[in-house]
Amino acid sequence: MNRTIMDDQAIARTLKRIAHEILERNEEIDKVILVGIKTRGEFLAERISEKIQEIEGLTVPTEVLDITFYRDDLTIKEQLLDPKVEKPNFRLDLDKKTVIIVDDVFYTGRTVRAAMDAILTEARPDSIQLAILIDRGHRELPIRADYVGKNIPTAKSERIAVNIQEVDNKEMVEILN
Repeated sequence: MNRTIMDDQAIARTLKRIAHEILERNEEIDKVILVGIKTRGEFLAERISEKIQEIEGLTVPTEVLDITFYRDDLTIKEQLLDPKVEKPNFRLDLDKKTVIIVDDVFYTGRTVRAAMDAILTEARPDSIQLAILIDRGHRELPIRADYVGKNIPTAKSERIAVNIQEVDNKEMVEILN
């Protein structure tokens, strides 16, 4: 049985809270760049940027990061004849910036590790932080989020589905059994 744990209003409130936390923690907000992990993380990063704009009137730039070829646990690499790890194609210079990686669900930590690897192949930020909508536990790597929307302890057999309007034409977070 699927269970809805966040509706559209809860997601909006959570992203607003995360935006406030980012502002409180980063005095030099002009050095912050939000890097959303493709696909849902990129839209969540945009929304957080919009919330910061609403709160402070400041524009925080966003970037999109595809970490597919930096993953160590996806079989797609095995299916390709000649996989090539390509450098991320950032529009902005991330050197000496505070980079905040944004993603929808934090699980084993492997996606975040891959994102950090991808960023560090291209740039030397002053710091890297992590903003997550849902932390479901079950970490395999010693990585922790700086900003967490909601902690949802789950069984390994369960899945978290984050549905956002831009991708799924609906807005909710569900636990799928």
